[in-house]
Amino acid sequence: MAVRPWLERFSDDVVTIKERTSRELECTRILLKHPRSPVHFADLDGHEAVGNLWSTRDRVASAMNTTRDALLGHLMLSMSHPEDFHAVEKAGFQANETTDVDLLESPIPKLYPGDAGRYVTAGVWVAEWEGHRNLSFHRIQVLGPNRGVCRIVPRHLHHMYQEALKAGQELKVAICVGLDPWLLIGGGTSVEYGVDETRIASALKRRTLGQPVDVVKIKDGLTVPADAEYVFEGRLINERHAEGPFVDAVRTYDRVREEPVLVVDRVYHRDDPIFHIIVGGLDEHFMFMGMPREPIIHQAVSRAVPKVKAVRLTEGGCAWLHGVVSIRKQHPGDAKNAILAAFGAHTSMKQVVIVDEDIDVFDDRDVEWAIATRFQADRGLVILQGVRGSSIDPSASDGITAKLGIDATRPPGGKPEMFDKATL
Repeated sequence: MAVRPWLERFSDDVVTIKERTSRELECTRILLKHPRSPVHFADLDGHEAVGNLWSTRDRVASAMNTTRDALLGHLMLSMSHPEDFHAVEKAGFQANETTDVDLLESPIPKLYPGDAGRYVTAGVWVAEWEGHRNLSFHRIQVLGPNRGVCRIVPRHLHHMYQEALKAGQELKVAICVGLDPWLLIGGGTSVEYGVDETRIASALKRRTLGQPVDVVKIKDGLTVPADAEYVFEGRLINERHAEGPFVDAVRTYDRVREEPVLVVDRVYHRDDPIFHIIVGGLDEHFMFMGMPREPIIHQAVSRAVPKVKAVRLTEGGCAWLHGVVSIRKQHPGDAKNAILAAFGAHTSMKQVVIVDEDIDVFDDRDVEWAIATRFQADRGLVILQGVRGSSIDPSASDGITAKLGIDATRPPGGKPEMFDKATL
């Protein structure tokens, strides 16, 4: 639907800022003040913008007419059974296009004082190479009117870029801003190379709303989601530039790296477009960084224990470094097996708590209650030393870390009256 209909749907939650707001830091102050409410900037230095739109699981689930608890199951099935999208002739963003590109006159903001510049943070990239399409998130630091430098982790887009350079070509890309939540989730998923994340998003939309994702072909031949506010059409060229510092998920400044340069050749946008801003380290960032990893953890732990009820990467752990998994324990070693399986599935995670299925993994107080009443360190603690962790963890040493697993399940043979909450 793009952004404006969502603002209307969630109008009771929306904070509207009518006065003129600077895209240089001032918008961040307001977004930090309302971290779980959609904030609509009516005048962001002459543009419209939104942030924190998808900052809660309940809002993401509501957009897909489902519940927070059912969302993970829909996502797992969509990843296992992708479905075709629907091609349309014309998209709303094609109402306006220009090759006179000037990113400096756009609503792209500078979010924190130490950031290297203004950044596109909510852009889902589309790239195609030798019959494969990839959707993924990558931040873009603006360098000039039509140039940016992009943090591209060594995964699928990076592979496509390297293959294009080997073939003596530049890689055509499109960056889509202002997408619906199923496409944002699709852009955050981690699947094997060759799986089109557009088809995962389409399956998720069809499962929950009964309709596929619409796509459209743009001037450079790429097929992109039709329901975008802005589309930046360009090329990754054979040039690198320093990127960063930039505040990432852990709310610290990520280090400077030499990264590929993007040249933007054409910009499309809807009539009266609304630019989407995601602030690093806030809950909206966590939704599309951490939540798409939870099905991977669920599947891995399900192979190690008889029953997994729920998985959550916690906001306190930056939706990346800490997790909670609820299981139905049938054997004494199930919780420890679940710990090892969870770490193997998401290698960036450095702490995982395993709880019984009566514990609500979305309630931090309930999880801590389980630790307080069912955990003993001498029998329920698992420590792994010298293992690979996350590059965004400032306490790790070149990505090498120690990991902590907590078995907060009822002890084998424990009397129910000693470990179950009293109820009326």
